[in-house]
Amino acid sequence: MKRVYVNEKWCLGCRLCEYFCAFAGTSGKDIARSLKGVKINPRIRIEEKDGISFAVSCRHCKEPLCVKACITGAFSVIDGVITVNQEKCVSCYTCVLCCPFGAISSSESGAAQKCELCIKAAADFPACVSGCPNNAIVFEERG
Repeated sequence: MKRVYVNEKWCLGCRLCEYFCAFAGTSGKDIARSLKGVKINPRIRIEEKDGISFAVSCRHCKEPLCVKACITGAFSVIDGVITVNQEKCVSCYTCVLCCPFGAISSSESGAAQKCELCIKAAADFPACVSGCPNNAIVFEERG
């Protein structure tokens, strides 16, 4: 299965992936108009440590702890992609506590959110990949 991977050597820390991710969750046609004056809440985020920038995103684990930990069944696996049904989520954040990669956060509504590879946007590949100016984020299958 294809997944999002990050090459830290190429990441500039520009955070454009965060903006493209947030834009993918809107129904707008223009990123500047859709996000102007809006505090974004992306499903991918850039972190920096010791001068190295890297993106934190869901790794769509083969044996996902978040799915096992979810008390309401809001987390499920569809064709290898871990998704969240935000209507079922009760905001207990057990998923946040058990994710070893820190890839789950709260949405504006309080429900858990995470990268779902833009499958709800019916995109060919995730928006963060298309928005990375340095090709530091890739969507590929690895062994």
